[in-house]
Amino acid sequence: MAERIVDSAQKLIEPILVDMDLELFDLKYVKEGKHWFLRVFIDSPQGVDLDICAKVSERLSEVLDQKADFIDEFYYLEVSSPGVERLLRGIADFKKAVGKDVRLTTYEVINGQKELEGRLALVDEDQVTVSVKQKTRIIDVQVPMDKIASARLALIL
Repeated sequence: MAERIVDSAQKLIEPILVDMDLELFDLKYVKEGKHWFLRVFIDSPQGVDLDICAKVSERLSEVLDQKADFIDEFYYLEVSSPGVERLLRGIADFKKAVGKDVRLTTYEVINGQKELEGRLALVDEDQVTVSVKQKTRIIDVQVPMDKIASARLALIL
């Protein structure tokens, strides 16, 4: 059921976001306790602030109220950005993150570790290069794409 609702909602939501120069980062329909939530995560190259989320929420509410006959139960609509430490999902996300700090976990030990934090230096189809601080120096660590278990932007102090 949730997958069908997400697919139907996506067809209504994406044209609105395109019209607002935004992109759909993720869409979830989940039950927490006794309440259902339609969670819309939006993004743009310039970032997303609370005002943008509010405007998107208003437009989506209007359209969903008129055309969302595919959702039978009462639900809450939540619109937000994916956050500062957002997941990187796929090559396009990695390419957008070049020059930013990242945290990677790997399926196997790479350069003596299964978790790397550093600046994403390079991305190609097969691997990423992360500039990692080791004691007093910076070293470049190549991580094959198929060895990355998870990746996200990171706030590294």
